[in-house]
Amino acid sequence: MPRPALKSITEEERISLKDSFKGWRSIPRFFREIYQAGPGLFAGNIAARILKAFGPVALLWVGKLIIDEIVRLLQEEGADMGTLWRYVAMELGLALLTDLLGRVVNLTDGLLGDLYSNASSERIIRKAQELTLEQLEDPKFYDKLERARTQTSSRVNLMSNVLGQAEALLSVGSLIAGLIFFEPWLIVLLFLSIVPSFINEVRYSSQRYSLARSWTSERRELDYLRYIGANTLTAKEVKLFGLTGFLAARFKNLAHRYYLLNRRIAIRQSLFGGLFNLLGVLSYYGAYVLIIYRTLGGLLTLGELTFLSGSFNRLQGSLQGLFSRFTRISESALYLKDYFDFIDLHIPAPELEPVPLPQRITRGFEFRDVHFTYPGSKTPILKGVSFTLRAGEKMAFVGQNGAGKTTLVKLILGFYTPTSGQILLDGMDISRFDPQAYRDRFGVIFQDFFRYEFTLRENIAVGNIDALDDEGRIMEAARKSLADSVVREVEEGLEQQLGRRFYQGQELSGGQWQKVALARAYMKDAEVMVLDEPTASLDARAEYEVFRRFIGLTKGRTSIIISHRFSTVRMADRILVLDAGRIVELGTHEELLEKGGLYAELFHLQAAGYQ
Repeated sequence: MPRPALKSITEEERISLKDSFKGWRSIPRFFREIYQAGPGLFAGNIAARILKAFGPVALLWVGKLIIDEIVRLLQEEGADMGTLWRYVAMELGLALLTDLLGRVVNLTDGLLGDLYSNASSERIIRKAQELTLEQLEDPKFYDKLERARTQTSSRVNLMSNVLGQAEALLSVGSLIAGLIFFEPWLIVLLFLSIVPSFINEVRYSSQRYSLARSWTSERRELDYLRYIGANTLTAKEVKLFGLTGFLAARFKNLAHRYYLLNRRIAIRQSLFGGLFNLLGVLSYYGAYVLIIYRTLGGLLTLGELTFLSGSFNRLQGSLQGLFSRFTRISESALYLKDYFDFIDLHIPAPELEPVPLPQRITRGFEFRDVHFTYPGSKTPILKGVSFTLRAGEKMAFVGQNGAGKTTLVKLILGFYTPTSGQILLDGMDISRFDPQAYRDRFGVIFQDFFRYEFTLRENIAVGNIDALDDEGRIMEAARKSLADSVVREVEEGLEQQLGRRFYQGQELSGGQWQKVALARAYMKDAEVMVLDEPTASLDARAEYEVFRRFIGLTKGRTSIIISHRFSTVRMADRILVLDAGRIVELGTHEELLEKGGLYAELFHLQAAGYQ
């Protein structure tokens, strides 16, 4: 098997050493969010860390006093040992207090992390709701969303690392003050032992981030392959088509390419890290020799020897941890920047103040020479579409796949803006209305409706989630859509968990899911009903009953129906026929049959299949 080609990191994706420090600009804002998540816990955490930071130097100093006191007692026979035991008791108290403060820090870190994780995840969900469908369907934008969504644990770790860094700085500062007081030259040796390793860590952390950033879409593909390779929804086709080998090989190939790139960075980092660590070890033992010579020369006491050697040893470990944590913070801060970039995404504000919606639709919708091309595509989907959907009228959209039927629905719902032309409601361009207030006028079921693995109650209520606890309304919507039979058939009724993902979940058939989705459209007292292929999974009898009820229940309401079944379409007041993005026919079922055009051709082709 040929060796897979490695994807190179582009200049746009490469993060320089300078860029890695820019991520720190986001940290003050980050901590404002953490404070807002739990003010009391945050204050307690800071207080405990400040006290704990001075624990090491205090313990070393008391240790020095104990050693010097022991030397004095050995030199003076019969001396009182009370002072020694007071020092020992003091050291014991400091050790217990330090341990207690450490437990407080760990507890508050965990609780703050949970609170912030919950708050930031909620913020991402709410931000995604503000975005347009055009943004959500853009692959580059989706990569931003993915980086913001998947780095929650990294942001929580960043919190602990930054707080730990502040604590370590206080601790290091107190130890350095002790070294300077007794032996300033030790500071030079100390930094010689640490700084090269720090530069090496920072350099390679920015390279790791550049790699992760450049592979965002490929890592999404790896997650997708894991999902479809081991999932109950895909298991039947994977087994039937023998896809296991294909999926495993594709996963292995892509994962191995990522491994090779990551390995290259890891090996280089380890080689340079080993060389710099050798310099650190030599510097440490140079300092140790200096302390010994000073003690033998009578310039330092044994207690001071103990204090200095202990301080230098702790300082080297603390500074290594400080610099190592600094690189982790720099790397995590880059991911933090991704999160804030997503949260700060500009949502274009309407150029004009929204106008109020009409209390009741009186004239209806009008398409005026509407053209539309999906963003990023050069192929127009709609080409000069003009028609009127009168208030209270039931209109069916008909055409072959790709003719533009569902695109018309997306435009009338305001998910996209026409490339050119206008869509009017009662004479006003729909872009002038508040988007959410406008969409609240619609009851919709899409052909690709989502199967929420919630309870049956929640699955129906998503059509009007404010009515979640209104059982009468939910059951009425279920009755209208024939989903009341589903409620009777499942063991727990409305409280039945659906899907296999969660404990005691029950999977529904395609037809049952479709009835549940239809019930969502009936949850609102909507002025406009839109059914996009709403009965594809229903048998002929259930389909007939659904549409018979629909026609009766929506009397006087504006309705749009998309269906390939002409037994359904003929119930509409008028039928709009699309072909390659243009309207080719518009009229009643009888008028279009008499005309003998595309509609008549498709109708007769389908009718022949039942003979």
